[in-house]
Amino acid sequence: LGVEQVHLCRVGAEVEDLAGRTGIGRRELEVLAACGALAAIAGHRHRAAWAVAGAEPPLPLWPRPQVSEGIPLLCRPTEGQDIVADYASTGLTLGRHPLALLRAGLARRAVASAADLWCLEHGSLVHAAGLVITRQRPGSASGVVFVTLEDETGQVNLIIRERLALQQRRILLQATLMAVWGKLQREGDVLHVIAGRLEDYSSLLGRLAVRSRDFH
Repeated sequence: LGVEQVHLCRVGAEVEDLAGRTGIGRRELEVLAACGALAAIAGHRHRAAWAVAGAEPPLPLWPRPQVSEGIPLLCRPTEGQDIVADYASTGLTLGRHPLALLRAGLARRAVASAADLWCLEHGSLVHAAGLVITRQRPGSASGVVFVTLEDETGQVNLIIRERLALQQRRILLQATLMAVWGKLQREGDVLHVIAGRLEDYSSLLGRLAVRSRDFH
């Protein structure tokens, strides 16, 4: 056996040992593998998923039969694949922020980061973008919608007046990666962008699924 095959055999044995010691079942092991919690044992998600798929609970009276089977060569997932899997399983990632991987492309579109905005003066015209993490429309705000965008450097708070919210309702409600053109409003340590136009950049995320927290 090659090095990878030997490692997979060891990983499989360690996963079965974990299941035997804790009493957790196949479904729980699959969840742990999917969210990357078995990386310390397996090295990466693909190995963990393979090991869990082959894990069998021990029989009460008889030892588990040894079955000879082919062992696949499993490539380590890319950083982007890991991030997609993190969001799919837990809704967040402990790795780099997704926009860190998109920053070069966003820079070509002249998109400023959240940190960049703090270097600009009050009243500056800005172009920013981020994952939509909250949408709020308080009843006392006269139709104004407040949106918080997040990138790898911080957060951007948007003020979207009622007319624009109605004109660009689909983007406002459906975009997971939203771009905004607007005017910077800065008072001391408080910074907002008064939105003038919105655009949906969600296609840049590929298969990444991000859920926002919306409040009324």
